[in-house]
Amino acid sequence: MNILVISNLYPPLGIGGYEERCLHTVNALRERGHTVNVLTSNHKLTDSSPKNENGVYRELQIHGFYGHPWLPIHKLYKLEKKNQKILKRHLRELSPDVVHVWNMGGISKSLLLTLESTDIPLVYDISDHWIARSLIADVWLSWWNEPGSIFRKVLRGIAKTIGLKSLISKQVPTNSVSDLRFDNIYFCSAFMRNLTVDKGYPVAHADVIYCGVESELFKKKKTYPPVERFIWVGRLAEDKDPLTTIRGVIKARNELGKSLTLDIYGRGSKEYVDLLKGEIDSYNASDYIHLKSATHTEMRALYADYDAYIFSSNWGEPFALTPLEAMSAQVPVIMCPDGGDAELLEDGLNALEFQAGNPESLSNAIKRLVQLKGHGQSIAEYAYNDVMNKYTVDIMTAKIESYLQSAIVDDA
Repeated sequence: MNILVISNLYPPLGIGGYEERCLHTVNALRERGHTVNVLTSNHKLTDSSPKNENGVYRELQIHGFYGHPWLPIHKLYKLEKKNQKILKRHLRELSPDVVHVWNMGGISKSLLLTLESTDIPLVYDISDHWIARSLIADVWLSWWNEPGSIFRKVLRGIAKTIGLKSLISKQVPTNSVSDLRFDNIYFCSAFMRNLTVDKGYPVAHADVIYCGVESELFKKKKTYPPVERFIWVGRLAEDKDPLTTIRGVIKARNELGKSLTLDIYGRGSKEYVDLLKGEIDSYNASDYIHLKSATHTEMRALYADYDAYIFSSNWGEPFALTPLEAMSAQVPVIMCPDGGDAELLEDGLNALEFQAGNPESLSNAIKRLVQLKGHGQSIAEYAYNDVMNKYTVDIMTAKIESYLQSAIVDDA
């Protein structure tokens, strides 16, 4: 297959798991003999950025997201028109058999209308809320279609009357997001699919392809001593809720009378990091709770140094990778069934469950793990086998490859 991937961000200039998974999939598809090109944004692109990347084109412009400015409609039109020209040039020059759309947060959604109007099969990979929560708010398309202010209505009326809208639409689509069909689409979890259906989008037919991890790259835990050292990994932000983990560990430490420790790996805004530091200091816990950071590559060797991993996300997580990473390292996992991760969690088998946002519930799960015979080894081994049978990159890629091939055949 000749595949064109479109994503708002792409490593090494990314910020999260969605684009990391995109990278893994691109590399795995290439290893399977497919030609894969990536069209992404110029976000964070500098003179010192990687040059001569193999089939990666960092040309699209971001609007509003990741610190980029929100533009008035006349300036946004120029940005939209530029992105349209870039897309059409790559479609013409690369002649893909299929276009594989990933995260479009901050990227012109008018591109999707253009793509759906071509004869090229289009497949969507949905691993966050960019359709369910923000598609309707796309600034360009909503300006033309949502009610808006009286001033906006007057301008739209004038544009339509004098034929300006028709002229603009030939360069940049102005029709509604409700015109998108999503004929070929899969989600990272049934939770994300159902949430998107509930928002009124025609995606009930979508498949579910769970995320995968490169489990073979993680250092494995060899021994299971009494549980004392806990690890938390993720973006330092309210939705990931490290505060609940801090409070739960402190409560369990006090009630058990054991020297439990917690290392929190992640990065976040200065304001939120200061909030966490203040919380730790308020409990006089700085001797046993530490904020740290490490690269994704470094984390692969770090999980196994700990006795348990805690996942505390509390926002409707599509399907997190970090629990799978900890399971790949054969580390016992304590997690809440947030969003799509409820589809991973089997309490008492591959992890121990606690209620999201509830430090007392987390404390009880910690005490449960501490008191387990074997210190969680059987849970870790069950979880590792679970990952190897269901959640590897190879398994995920094979399913995505099959889905892309089917889209091409069905469109022929």
